[in-house]
Amino acid sequence: MESTWKPLIPAAEAAAMQPVLQPDLTLLIEKSKRQLTLFQGEEILLRCRVALGRCPVGRKLREGDGCTPEGVYTICLVKEQGKYGRSLGLSYPNRQDADLALQEGRIDLSTHQVILDRLAAGQRPPWGSPLGGEVYIHEGGTASDWTQGCIALETRDMDLLFPQWESIRQVEILP
Repeated sequence: MESTWKPLIPAAEAAAMQPVLQPDLTLLIEKSKRQLTLFQGEEILLRCRVALGRCPVGRKLREGDGCTPEGVYTICLVKEQGKYGRSLGLSYPNRQDADLALQEGRIDLSTHQVILDRLAAGQRPPWGSPLGGEVYIHEGGTASDWTQGCIALETRDMDLLFPQWESIRQVEILP
């Protein structure tokens, strides 16, 4: 899939200035299509191919399962130079992940409460729980599903996405 990018400002002006942050952007990742789409309202600003975890079908349930989560998350950590280049950390596990894990006995009440407390405070959820964590959108290539549960992009696509991270209000990951 060839990336598509709709310029936010005319090309001549864009070349002469820093990226312009746009208000209230939404990021949609469709696992079945291996596709990331950045929206401003109904308008598509970026569409590109992604690679997923080595176990791309199904929800992330535990540390080390190689699955990419499904649900609605926020960006809770930004790394200009992570293990795989620029990285945007996601707020996995979210409340729904924690509630389901508690219900299924994969975490205890104490762990569930810590996750909820961190999320309520606008902090990164604990990444050392049995549910796993450190789920990022990062560079590294899209030739195959190879991550431990992250979403990987081509460098050229991260060049377009990364400058907009502060305006991204939610990241929705669909099956």
